[in-house]
Amino acid sequence: MTFSDWGGRLVPFPEDRADHYRASGAWSSDPTGQRLHEIATRFPDRSAVITAEREMSFIELDRRTDQIAAGLIRLGLQRLDPVIFQLTNRLETVLAWYGCVKAGLIPVATLAAHRMHEIGNISRKVGAVAHIVEASLPTFDLVGFAREHAADHPTIRHILTVAGAADGAEPRLEELGLDIPVASARTIVEQTEAQTDPLDVAAFQLSGGTTGVPKVIPRIHAEYWNNALLYARRLGWDEHSRVAHLIPIIHNAGITCGLHAAHSVGACLILATADASSAFELMARARATEVLIGHGHYQAVLSPEFDKARASLSRVVLSGAKVPLELFERVDDGAGHWAGQLFGMSEGLFTVTPPGAPTKARLTTVGTPVAADDEIRILEPGTENELGDGEVGELCCRGPYTIPGYFDAPDHNREAFTSDGFYRTGDLAAITIIDGERYLSIEGRIKDLINRGGEKINAEELELLLLAHPGVANAAVVAMPDPRLGERTCAYLVATDGEPLPLSDIQAHLAQLGVAKFKWPERLEWASSLPHTNVNKVDKKRLRAEIAAKVAAEAEMSHTVV
Repeated sequence: MTFSDWGGRLVPFPEDRADHYRASGAWSSDPTGQRLHEIATRFPDRSAVITAEREMSFIELDRRTDQIAAGLIRLGLQRLDPVIFQLTNRLETVLAWYGCVKAGLIPVATLAAHRMHEIGNISRKVGAVAHIVEASLPTFDLVGFAREHAADHPTIRHILTVAGAADGAEPRLEELGLDIPVASARTIVEQTEAQTDPLDVAAFQLSGGTTGVPKVIPRIHAEYWNNALLYARRLGWDEHSRVAHLIPIIHNAGITCGLHAAHSVGACLILATADASSAFELMARARATEVLIGHGHYQAVLSPEFDKARASLSRVVLSGAKVPLELFERVDDGAGHWAGQLFGMSEGLFTVTPPGAPTKARLTTVGTPVAADDEIRILEPGTENELGDGEVGELCCRGPYTIPGYFDAPDHNREAFTSDGFYRTGDLAAITIIDGERYLSIEGRIKDLINRGGEKINAEELELLLLAHPGVANAAVVAMPDPRLGERTCAYLVATDGEPLPLSDIQAHLAQLGVAKFKWPERLEWASSLPHTNVNKVDKKRLRAEIAAKVAAEAEMSHTVV
């Protein structure tokens, strides 16, 4: 059961490229779960995962996820059934991920913060059969939410909980398969993996999207583990590396740069949470040697608290926004602490700084692609005309782990890919030559997205939701600068009757629609009309400049008052 069995909703790789990736070694013929088992066999007693509460060796991880896989199969879940994930950074999330993968199921990487607007659409799109939720979140009842969702969903048959009460109605992941002997569980997993085709979907990731709810990104067994392995090898990791991760592990960056990357070389994953203070303490206690720092933690790294973690660190990879010199020098001090940069996307392409790159390249570029088979073109936006080195245009790419198309999105795919299969990233970039080497530099973006601490918010999606309010006649959503998160969301609104509404009314409206809270605008600017360009489009460039000036003036006033 591969591409053809999805009724044309999956876009296959062209056969000539697929053959090339197999021949070059960029693709593997082994199932993802088998790759973990092979590593566990090589490094059985080494630590695989460390959290604030627990530590687990590779052999323990391998055996326990075999049991969970067998337990999922015993529940009646079948190979290639999609499973919605709504879990935070905890050991059970790792167990759930590998358990599903070994059972031949397809994790659907949603966020714990998503609500009915996102989950309902995504779940219907992929035909989700199960929903795994965290039961212990202090701010929201995900179990009740999952029940509500299942009641109105055509394919959901199972709800499973993590960190739930023992007397709950739903099966608990912590107990799943515990009564299945280890040898029996291994046999069940091997029987399932024997049916896996390398072209089978290993996971569904989500895009930030350019219209509507997030697009579904199919990642296949042939490439997904290898994508992470290439990243780990680029950075020189091995079984002695100890890789800390703070951002959501179910993000594609979490899987590719954290979970799979660490485990692909036998390294230990130090799984922290987004709380910087506790994360830095865990990193220090677990002697982290590597860490990926997203833009949402840039300010925390500049604080004295980071000193707890840095003693054991060798490499810090920075990602998500232009790196200020102050931050770079904080983590790259010439005394054994190295800093580089990462650029990546759920759709595929990953670039990262080569360890031997000169300081200028490490500070001003996002490095080079991790695969020899990656292809990059800088095109004149809206065309297929390639630009020369040093010229800024749209970054387009294709390669062994860059998807050839979104899932079940034929109309969007026609716009998102060039005629010869290059993915249009929507990012503005240039090729920069430093010491004779070609590095990629990111210069902005074309896509109308707000990057709020690493979470991508689609402006058009939010505008359509705001316009559903009877008191809103027109809406334009733009990014406003924020020192901690990089960007927050500002909505310029035109009132239907000329009377502005309080922010609480807009928030209540979005809550009623089931929109994830991180997408809600954090500032409203009411206007009698929205400015337009000479081609009659809303002039968002002007609005972004206006709100940036206001935010800067308010910050200056605040400092003056203090």
